[in-house]
Formats: sequence, structure tokens, C-alpha cells
Amino acid sequence: MIDALSKSFFHTLAGSSALKSLASTYGMRNAHSFARRFIAGETLEEAIGAARQIEARGQTLTLDLLGESVTSLDAAAAATKTYLGIIDQVVQAGITRNISLKLTQLGLDLDPARAADHLRLILDAAQKAGFFVRIDMENSPYVDVTLDIWETVWNQGFKNVGVVLQSALHRSEQDLRRVIAAGGRVRLVKGAYKEPREVAHQAKSDVDAAFVRMMQVLLAEGAFPAIATHDEKMIAATREFAAAHGIGKDGYEFQLLFGVRRDLQAALHGEGYGMRVYLPYGREWFPYFMRRLGERPANVGFVVRGILSER
Repeated sequence: MIDALSKSFFHTLAGSSALKSLASTYGMRNAHSFARRFIAGETLEEAIGAARQIEARGQTLTLDLLGESVTSLDAAAAATKTYLGIIDQVVQAGITRNISLKLTQLGLDLDPARAADHLRLILDAAQKAGFFVRIDMENSPYVDVTLDIWETVWNQGFKNVGVVLQSALHRSEQDLRRVIAAGGRVRLVKGAYKEPREVAHQAKSDVDAAFVRMMQVLLAEGAFPAIATHDEKMIAATREFAAAHGIGKDGYEFQLLFGVRRDLQAALHGEGYGMRVYLPYGREWFPYFMRRLGERPANVGFVVRGILSER
């Protein structure tokens, strides 16, 4: 119940234009601003700098340009062009060739067919340059169309694309079977969106139980699973299952968010596990930032102290 209330509260705050304006003023103002703990920067150049630091520690990364739900097809086309530019700049920088995107950035709300066309343009350039692209899963109304578009491009020969599934949703265990049957790669998360009880588990214990069941199926049957969680109990369950079934550390990887549980990131890497950092950046960082607080309210004190120290 507390977990659900936390998500509800922070999702409400995420829609506040006044709070967004305040956060924009202080959150990214300088190198020590509070939002920079969780956001690599507002520009690709800043993100590349953070990426080099991650790689220097021996970890891998995924670049995540923040933004969603464009309001015009022109904006969707511009976002597509931006991703094509990211691919070129990442190649020039020589950092990890791995990116994530949201289909609503590419016009999904406006014209799913055009969004799929935009995705194909990105995947074609990415495939030629040796990139892996992860399609982020958004909230529950988008699941069907997201999986349909993923399956379409997968069957068209774009094997450099994976998807995300959320254990919070009732349907995800069935969706997992669909993706595994096709041969696709899954990033397993709990889910950061506030969802109604008709479509999603409300109790943390139920979300966790579903996560463990899906993790076990992924490790036993999936293609290079990505286990994306900061929950030490979920990580321990993953390690125990893998060890008990003879699944080597090179058969899957853990994925944690930039700035969250850096101690855990270092420990997993030090023990020889694949450790990928999701590296978010961009000017549209506020909704992402608020969802992260909703997932982990213990971070609120850190943020409040950061605001007070800058005013």
C-alpha cells in the first residue's frame, strides 16, 4: 500500500508545471546540482563524458535520451533525426554502442505506422554501425502496440532490438513467453508507472514474486537476459537461481540506473557479473526524475538537501 501511494504521489508531482519550473532552475544548474546524481546531463556531450567514466570502471552502459509523447509528427521526425545523430556521435566518441528509446518519442500516439517507420530508420542505421537498441516499455495502454511493433521489425530482420517487460503488470508473464518464443531479448524491470489494480499488482510482494518467476524463465529459456533492479533480494534470487542451474555469469547481466546504488554496481562488477549502467540524459528529465523518486523515496532527503544548499 505504501509503495502504491508513493508512486501515486510522485506521479502527481511529475505533472506539476510549477514544480517542473522550480526543478529546472536548480536541478541541473551546475556540476553539483541535485538532479545530476541521477541524470548525466542535458546534452549528449555531457552524457558521453559520464559514459567514459563508467567504462573506465570496466562497466558497460546504455544511453537513454529522455523524452516521451511528442505532440506532432514533425516532432517525431525530429526525434528520429536526433537518434540518427546520436548513433553517428557515439561511433565518433568510441563508447558503448547501446541505446534505448520510447516509441512515443517517435510518434506512437499520433500514427503507429509512422512510429514504426521511424523505428526502422533508426534500427537500420544502428544495425549497420553495430548498435543494440532497446525499446522501453511505457505504461499499460502501450504494451500491445509496443510488442506488435517490436515483433514486426524483428521478423523483418532487425535482430539488434530488444524490449522491456514490467513484472508489475498481470499480463507480463504471458508476454514474456511470446518474446522468448520469437527469440528476442528482454530487459526485466518491476515497473515505475502508477497502474490500476485491474492491470497491475498493487502490493510490492506480488510485484516481487512475479519478478522472480519471470527472472527464472528468462534465465532458463531467454536470450541473454537483462535483470534490471536495485533490489538486493531480487539480485540475490537471480544469483542463486543461476548458480543452481549452472548458468554462468556471462549468460546474463544486471542493469542498474545511473546514480542509484553505486555501491551495489561496484560490488556486482567486482564479483565478475555483467554490470550495465542505464545512463539517462536530456532536457526532458523531470518526469523520469520524479518516477525514480517514486520508486525509491529514500532519495527524497538527498534531493531536498541539494535544493536547500543551492538556494
